[in-house]
Amino acid sequence: MTRLAVTRLTLSHFRSHARADLSLDGRPVAIHGPNGAGKTNLVEAVSLLSPGRGLRQAAGEDLARRPESIGWKVNARLDGPGGRHDVETTGEGGGRQVEIDGKPAAQSALGSIVRVLWLTPSMDRLWMESAAERRRFLDRIALSLAPDHGEAVLAYEKAMRERNRLLRDQVRDAAWYEALEAEMARSGARVSAARTGALGRLAAAGPTGPFPVATLALQTEAPAGEADLAEALRAGRGRDMAAGRSLTGPHRDDLAAVYAGKGVEARLCSTGEQKALLISVILANARAVAEDFGAAPVLILDEVAAHLDAERRAALYDAVCGLGAQAWMTGTGPELFEALGDRARWLAVREADGVSRIEEG
Repeated sequence: MTRLAVTRLTLSHFRSHARADLSLDGRPVAIHGPNGAGKTNLVEAVSLLSPGRGLRQAAGEDLARRPESIGWKVNARLDGPGGRHDVETTGEGGGRQVEIDGKPAAQSALGSIVRVLWLTPSMDRLWMESAAERRRFLDRIALSLAPDHGEAVLAYEKAMRERNRLLRDQVRDAAWYEALEAEMARSGARVSAARTGALGRLAAAGPTGPFPVATLALQTEAPAGEADLAEALRAGRGRDMAAGRSLTGPHRDDLAAVYAGKGVEARLCSTGEQKALLISVILANARAVAEDFGAAPVLILDEVAAHLDAERRAALYDAVCGLGAQAWMTGTGPELFEALGDRARWLAVREADGVSRIEEG
């Protein structure tokens, strides 16, 4: 199987990195250094090689190293199933622009040449957080398997916002609603199908070593079909007007997870078990992407090893290497990555005078 990897990464005025230039060979990347050194800033830059706002969901203006910086820039060379591509993403004036092989491109076009998955400390409480966070997590999974999923989500949300405005304004003319509800039904049916399909793919991917299987299910009250969803929206106008918002649709979906081996809901599991379940889901997602895309995705595993015992750390590294994935992994000390040995490229990140510096080793 072809390997997908970042083989060159250059940062300019990005977060704490005034300048960084890395040449890589496709192996996993073990990044260590003290808290606040700039490790997460480095892997955040990698996450911006995929559609969307990256692993922190940050606005473009927040990515510049200093407010007065003229703009930030991330350049990457990618080798993958479709050959070699040069990607540049920049931010000036709060916006974000993308170029692929020297030509301006939509962010959605990145999905055709690279797939990126991530697991960050902020996701550790996913099973305890709001349904909105779990929907976002599920949509990232669906996007990794169907790059046009993001367009369907955006189209649905845009139409819903406009419908909600009509509801709040107490507009009663049916003609104002029909086109918006038709769009919500079209794009909403696509969103529901992609979410359901993604969960099916993950279930088929199976377990990984000592990591527990998570049985995932979409919790929804929305009709799945376009015609049925359109009718539900039409019939619910009165109730929705009283509430001032749309009460039916995939925007109210939730993701349920059960620790399969114990039959216990994920939200009731221990912190360690919840972390292990998340890792299991990410690895299953990676295997599904590898089957579809022809290469394992680039993985970002931020501080993932800190709460794993030695056996599970070794199992995680074996799984990553077995997939042939370039995983960018961060941790506070090199001892967390001992089980990787020479299977990884080792980088140390240090901070001095507010500027991050990257060294070998």
